[in-house]
Amino acid sequence: MSLNTSFRRATTSTGPSKSLLKSTTSTSSTSPSPYICTQCRHASLLRRPKRPYTFTQLIALSDGSTFLHRTTSPTPVYRSTRDTRNSLLWNPTSKKLLTVEDDEAGRLAAFRAKFGRSFDAAGTAAEEAAAAVAGSAGPPKAMGQNIDMKQAQDAAMDAAAEKALAQEEADLQEEEDSLLDLISSFGQEDNGKK
Repeated sequence: MSLNTSFRRATTSTGPSKSLLKSTTSTSSTSPSPYICTQCRHASLLRRPKRPYTFTQLIALSDGSTFLHRTTSPTPVYRSTRDTRNSLLWNPTSKKLLTVEDDEAGRLAAFRAKFGRSFDAAGTAAEEAAAAVAGSAGPPKAMGQNIDMKQAQDAAMDAAAEKALAQEEADLQEEEDSLLDLISSFGQEDNGKK
């Protein structure tokens, strides 16, 4: 229930005095609203992340090898110009890659064609020494000398191979020692200056 009141100025003929009179009107009853106001809570909207469409792409590395890859790029074939096979740091004759040295798809040949054979100079030195020993033997003279010459030739080739292997191991050991010296002497110069 509500009570409606309003204030009015009284107009009387008595003079200049003005007084406020309170007038009351009849009380009104509340009527029901035509709108129904009930609480309504909808489920909150959870947006799902958009998953872009992926294309199958053929990646061609610089050495000629290829593999398939799913990507959002619509380019069907991607030819890589810079990758691990295109670098001077990729050393195919490393001892770590002996099991991978099968040279499938001509990777090693392509690498040697691009960067030369300077990275496996120790291996080529051993091959040259063996070829020099084989070439210096000359043609055999007689049947008895033929057997002696083969034995001498085999012994010379074995000696050359052992010498080349020892030289290669010495070179590898020297490289490792110089690297270890560099690493171990890193902070020592600063301590001496202070």
